[in-house]
Amino acid sequence: MRHFDLTPLYRSSVGFDRLANVLDQVMAGDVSQNTYPPYNIEKTGDATYRITIAVAGFAEDELTIESREGQLVVSGRKTETEEDKKGTFLHRGIATRAFERRFQLADHVRAVEAATENGLLHIDLVREVPEALKPRKIEIARKQPALEGASTTA
Repeated sequence: MRHFDLTPLYRSSVGFDRLANVLDQVMAGDVSQNTYPPYNIEKTGDATYRITIAVAGFAEDELTIESREGQLVVSGRKTETEEDKKGTFLHRGIATRAFERRFQLADHVRAVEAATENGLLHIDLVREVPEALKPRKIEIARKQPALEGASTTA
């Protein structure tokens, strides 16, 4: 019997669980096995999330963060410097290759802030549900009991 580990399917979804949609993508072959650069997704509050991506070696101006069509797209493209052209590497183990990471965002989730610190890119997300879509309590009207002997006709 085969065992299917669905854990990787949940890693790129932030703020919701759309299992059917993710499974459709898997069956169509849309989920790539690319693991570069590594990242974390954490829930920091009731309606706040943080994506942390390891971007060691990339300057802030070499990173791009875009929010479009319900996706957060993070990409990095290293610009070659004169120092890189001069040197001959005997071993190059620090990966600074170009990358693009896509994260599917739930409805009403948006990026509010991004910052780099110690080779990590932190992107803070917040879920802001509009007032019209929030649950609201409906009060039940109480009927006044009719008084005995009172006339209802005027």
